[in-house]
Amino acid sequence: MIISKNDKRLEYIKNRNESVNSQYEETVKTILSDVKRLGDDALFSYTANFDRVSLDVNSVRVSEKEIDDAIALVDADFAESLSRARDNILLFHSYQVEKSWSIETSNGSTLGQRITPLERVGIYVPGGKASYFSSVLMNALPAVVAGVKEIVMVTPAVDGYINPKVLLAARVAGVTEIYKVGGAQAIGSLAYGTTSIKKVDKIVGPGNIYVALAKKSVFGLVDIDMIAGPSEILIIADEYADPCKVAADMLSQAEHDELAASVTITCSMDLAEKISVELERQLEILPRKEIAKKSLNNYGAIVVVETLEEAAEISNLFAPEHLELYIKSPMEFLPKIKHAGAIFMGEYSPEVIGDYYAGPNHVLPTGGSARFFSPLGTYDFIKRSSIIYYSKEEFDYASKDVIRLASDEGLEGHANSIIYRQNK
Repeated sequence: MIISKNDKRLEYIKNRNESVNSQYEETVKTILSDVKRLGDDALFSYTANFDRVSLDVNSVRVSEKEIDDAIALVDADFAESLSRARDNILLFHSYQVEKSWSIETSNGSTLGQRITPLERVGIYVPGGKASYFSSVLMNALPAVVAGVKEIVMVTPAVDGYINPKVLLAARVAGVTEIYKVGGAQAIGSLAYGTTSIKKVDKIVGPGNIYVALAKKSVFGLVDIDMIAGPSEILIIADEYADPCKVAADMLSQAEHDELAASVTITCSMDLAEKISVELERQLEILPRKEIAKKSLNNYGAIVVVETLEEAAEISNLFAPEHLELYIKSPMEFLPKIKHAGAIFMGEYSPEVIGDYYAGPNHVLPTGGSARFFSPLGTYDFIKRSSIIYYSKEEFDYASKDVIRLASDEGLEGHANSIIYRQNK
């Protein structure tokens, strides 16, 4: 697992998302087509097949009583921790709120931008290999801060069961509707609408390869946050780093998924060797050992470089979802980082703090898309409308220029829109 910066394994890890099997795409295409054409019939059929739960129009939506009964099973300590995490997330996202604005010109015209929240959004919460109540908070709370009134959650109820902690998270996060469906068929129901589930304006949230491809397919009919791939972490560690903690942080991502990537870059061969030993030791006692082992074998690496500047260069090429700067002076090093979804600074800022508690969103761009995508935020749940009000004086002043510009583009109908107002 210990390699040099020129090892081809680095390129293999960086480009792992490009090897998506076309078989997945064909399957997703079929599911979406069926849901669009058959509505609830297809939704319930695929749910019975994949999640082993029989649903109908009366049982697909989680009732308030079901939520109440589930929440009663959750211990008070967990509820308090969840509440504190919610408060942190709300506070952070409140600073992202955009406001409408306008300016007035000297000739009495008004120009501006109007900010309005989306009316109805859908959030996808995975529920297969684990129950991600943290994803409920991270997806719903920015929408609440933005002012979205209808927040629809879909999550698979495997064998008819939704984790009570997920339902508690939905309640405290302000989710207004919850449906017991997952996979590509759930994305189709949100995008097209069925008898049971009303169409939404935007779909957000992470999921497996089927969910990611389904979101990609319906983009344009509805908006989406991003096309999220398997999770990834890149750690830049200097000689002051603790190999036990670095290994633990690598495994925190490796246990997510067999396709997750965990990479550490260091200038110290001694540290690299100690991290490798720690990975073997910690892996043996990890409950999700088999998943993490496959992830590390396929997409794990400890890269030894000569300088931290080289480490920064490799990191910027990766544009990782999660970047840990586990070095002595992370603040001084930060300007060297150009691309990353979330940056964790220093020994006591592990990526897991961001997953659950700190406040910034954990829905992040993956697969190098941090070069052009941002974390999910309040700004993802608003629309911006331009406002233009011209006075007669401003119109007269602009008319000559607009006629000339329109005519030179060969659009005489555009020019006439000005000319007829002049003549009148």
